[in-house]
Amino acid sequence: MASPTVAQYTLNRLSQLGIDRIFGVPGDYAFAIDDAAELVPGLSWVACANELNAAYAADGYARIRGAAILSTTYGVGELSAINGVMGSKAHRLPVFHLVGMPSERIQKQGLITHHNLGDNVYDRFQPLSAAAACVSAVLSPDNCIDELERVIREALRQSMPAYLVISEVNGGLPVLGTPAAGQPLTAVKRQRSVPQELEAAVQTILARLEAASHPVAVLTHLVSRYGVRDRALEFIRKTNLPTALTPNDKGTIDEAMPQYAGLYAGDWSSSEAVRELVGQADVVLAIGGIVTTELNTGLWTGQYDPARLVSINDNWVRAGGKVFVNVAIDDVLNALCERVTTRCADHGLKLASSALTGAAGDTTTSANFYPRLQQRLRAGDTVVIETGTCMTHLNCMLLPQGVSAEGQGLWGSIGWATPACLGVVMAKTSGHTWMVTGDGSHQLTLNEIAVMGRYGVKPRIFVLNNGLYGIEDVISERGHGYDDLAAVQYHLLPEAFGCKNWLTAKVSTVAELDHVLDQIDNHDGAAYIEVMIPNEESQPMPGSTIDSGYKLRTPQPG
Repeated sequence: MASPTVAQYTLNRLSQLGIDRIFGVPGDYAFAIDDAAELVPGLSWVACANELNAAYAADGYARIRGAAILSTTYGVGELSAINGVMGSKAHRLPVFHLVGMPSERIQKQGLITHHNLGDNVYDRFQPLSAAAACVSAVLSPDNCIDELERVIREALRQSMPAYLVISEVNGGLPVLGTPAAGQPLTAVKRQRSVPQELEAAVQTILARLEAASHPVAVLTHLVSRYGVRDRALEFIRKTNLPTALTPNDKGTIDEAMPQYAGLYAGDWSSSEAVRELVGQADVVLAIGGIVTTELNTGLWTGQYDPARLVSINDNWVRAGGKVFVNVAIDDVLNALCERVTTRCADHGLKLASSALTGAAGDTTTSANFYPRLQQRLRAGDTVVIETGTCMTHLNCMLLPQGVSAEGQGLWGSIGWATPACLGVVMAKTSGHTWMVTGDGSHQLTLNEIAVMGRYGVKPRIFVLNNGLYGIEDVISERGHGYDDLAAVQYHLLPEAFGCKNWLTAKVSTVAELDHVLDQIDNHDGAAYIEVMIPNEESQPMPGSTIDSGYKLRTPQPG
C-alpha cells in the first residue's frame, strides 16, 4: 500500500482524535491540504465565508468535541484567522491551524510570489501565526510523523492551539517512516503527575476543606477543556459544597444542581446572598483556576483573598502560600473524589427562574425576552452567548437542568458567536443550539448564515436589534454617533442567503414573541428571529463606574 501524503497523514492523524470536520477557506498554497480533506475517511470539509469566521467556527466546534481543525492559506489567509485562533488560545481550546505555503522549489530559487511583500522572505508570517498557538512545526515527509506527535501532545497538554505549516509540494509527497496509531481524545492521558507532589497537593486540599467552617467552590471552564467536567460535578455532589460560577464560566455547572449557588462577580452582577456566601467563606476552592479580569470580578470588586484561596489549575495547585507543581487536574479530581467526605450543611439559597413579565401588546424588551427564552430551553441544549449587553443578561439567567452555555467573555471579540454557533451545532450530536446576539456583533460575521444554510444545520438564532453597538453605548459615557449601526432587515437574510426551511420572523411585541416561540417548538428546521429592542435600554453608565473599569481619570491628591 502506498504511503499517505504529508497532508493526508496529518488530517487522518488529527481525525483519530474524534474530529470529523475541517473548517476553512480554500487557497492555492493550501490545495494539498484542501485536496486531502476530500480523501480522508470520516472527515468533511466545511467551506466558511472567510478565514476569521472559520477560526471562530473551529473554536465553537472544539468547545463541544475537545479539539478542532482549521485550514487557511499562506499570508492573507492565516493572518485573517489570527484573531479567532488567539481567542481559542485565551479560552484554552486545541485548534489545529493548518497553513499552506509556497513550495520549496519556489523558495530555493528565490522567486517572488503573491501573498507576500514583493521579496523572498517566505517565513515572515510564521512567528505571527505561531504566537497564537502554544506549539508549531513545519512538516515535511521526513519529520511529519515525529513532529506531528510532538505537536498533538503539546497542544493537548496545554489545551491550546497548534500551528502546522505544510508547503504545497511537501503536502503532496509521501510521508517517510512508520505511521503512529492514534486514539480518541477521550482516551488520551494529556498530563502526568509526579506522585509525591500529587499526594501532597491532595492532602493539603482535603485538610483545608476539613478544617473549614464555610467552604465554597468556584467552578471554571477549564474542567470542560480537559474533559473532566463530569468528574468535577461528581466531586461537588460528594462534598455537597456550595458552588458559584464567574461570568466567564457560564454553563459549566448543571445549574439545577442543589449545590449551585449562583453567579459571583463581586458587586457587579451578583446577588447579595452570593456575595455574602463567597465573601464570608473561609476556603474558596477554585476548580480550574479563576481568571480575575475586570469583567469576571465585577470591575475587580470580587477579588479573592490569597490566604483563603485553594486553586486547582491545569497542572499545578496553589493553597495559600503553598504551590504544588506537575499535578494534573484529572489526577487531582480523581483522588479527591475517592477520599473526600460529605458535608451535611446546604447553602440554603433558593434559586428560581425569572418570572414572565409584559402584556401581549407591550413592546419587546430585554426584561420580557430573556425569561421567555429561559422557559423554552431543554436538557441537552446549548446556548451560544455573544459578547455585549446580551451577555450581561444571559450570564444572570438561571439555566434549566442539563442546559450548557458557551461564551467568549475573556477574549471578547464581537462577532464570534455567529460562526461559533455553526461549529457548536455541527459538533453536537443531540439537543438544540440556541444563539443570542446583538445586531452590532452580528453585522461583523452574519455572512456565515449562508454557510449554515448550505450545510443544513438547524440553530435557533435570536438577533436583538436596537440599532446600535449597545455595549459601546453603555460604556462610552455620553453615547456617541459612532455607536449607531447601518439599518439591516435581519429577518430577510436567511432567504437571501439561500437557507431552506428556516423559520424567520421580526417581532416587536410580546404577543408576537410568544407566537414565534410556539412556532419554534413545532418547527423541524432552523429558526432566525429578529427581536426589536428599544435603544433607550443602552443608557451610559455613570462616569465613576466607567472609570473603575478603565482607570482614565486623574486620582485626587491626598
